[in-house]
Amino acid sequence: MNEKKPEIAVGGQAVIEGVMMRGPDSLATAIRRKDGSLELFVQPFVSKTQKSKILGLPILRGFVSLIEMMIIGVKTLTLSANRAELDIAAEEAAKGKKPKTSSKSSSKAEELLSFVFAIGLAFLLFGFLPYKLADWIGLSKQNLYFNLFAGGIRIAFFVLYVWLISLMKDIRRLFQYHGAEHKNIHAYEKDSNLQIADIQSFTTIHPRCGTSFMFFVLLISILIFSVVDTLVSVFILKAQVPLLLRLGYHLLLIPLVSGVSYEVLKFSGRNINHPLVKLMTWPGMGLQHITTREPDDSMVETALVAMKAALKMDYSEHNVTLMQG
Repeated sequence: MNEKKPEIAVGGQAVIEGVMMRGPDSLATAIRRKDGSLELFVQPFVSKTQKSKILGLPILRGFVSLIEMMIIGVKTLTLSANRAELDIAAEEAAKGKKPKTSSKSSSKAEELLSFVFAIGLAFLLFGFLPYKLADWIGLSKQNLYFNLFAGGIRIAFFVLYVWLISLMKDIRRLFQYHGAEHKNIHAYEKDSNLQIADIQSFTTIHPRCGTSFMFFVLLISILIFSVVDTLVSVFILKAQVPLLLRLGYHLLLIPLVSGVSYEVLKFSGRNINHPLVKLMTWPGMGLQHITTREPDDSMVETALVAMKAALKMDYSEHNVTLMQG
C-alpha cells in the first residue's frame, strides 16, 4: 500500500445517521435513511482563511476555522435531524398514528432554547464551577496551581461527559459514523483503492480529530491562563485577581487558546511519528476509543460517498440520490 500523503486535505464530522465531509471548496453530507437509501447534499464552501491573507495568518486562522466548523456543524446536524424526523413520521403514519407537527417558528424557538441551554451548561461546567472550586480550596493566590486545578476539573468533566453520552444507543451509532469518517480519511491519505473492505482495515483513531483538538484546548488553556494571570496580578493589579475578573478575561482569551491549539494540531498531524508529538497526542487519541466505534459496511459507504463528493470524485457506483438544499 502506498504511504504517500495526498496534498489535498479532507476532514469531516459525524451527523445523525450520516457523515459530513469537507473538501477544498465544497461540503458534502451523506445521510442513510431508514429504508437503506442514501441521500447526498452538496454545497460550495471555501474557508475565509483561504480568501483573506489576514484571516489566514497562523493562530488567527485557527479561531476562524473553529467558528466556521461550529456553524457548519450545527447546520449539518440540523439537516440530519430533520431527515431523521421524516423517517419517524413515516413510521408513525404506517402504524396509523398521527405524526406530530410543529410550525417553523416553534422549531426555531426550540433550537434557540436548546442552544442557549447548552451554552449555559457549558459555561457552568467548564467555566464557573471549576473556578469556584479552585477558589474555595484557597488557590486564588497561586496562579499556576489555580489553573492546574481548574484545568484538571474541566478535563475530568469533559471525559465524564463523553463517557456518559457514549452509553446512549443513538450516540453509539453517531460514534460509529465518526469511526467510519476516520477510516475513510485514513484510506484516502494512504492512497488506498477506496473499496469498503480495504477501508474497514484502517483504524478509527485519527490524530487530527476534533477530540484531540478539544484536549489541546483544555491543556493549552492551563498554560496561557497561568501566564496571563501572573502578568495581571504582578504588573497590573499588584494583588490577587478577583474570581469574576479572572473568569471574564479568560473567556476573552479563548480565541488565542483555540488558535494556538489549532496550530499544535496541524503540527502534530504532520509529525505524528515524533516521540514528543506522540506523547502530546496520547490523551486525545486515547479518548477517541470512546468517541469512535467500529462501523458497519453501510456506515463506511455513507462516509465514502460524502468524501468522494467533497473531493469531486466519481461516486456513480453507489446508489445515491442527490438532494437540493
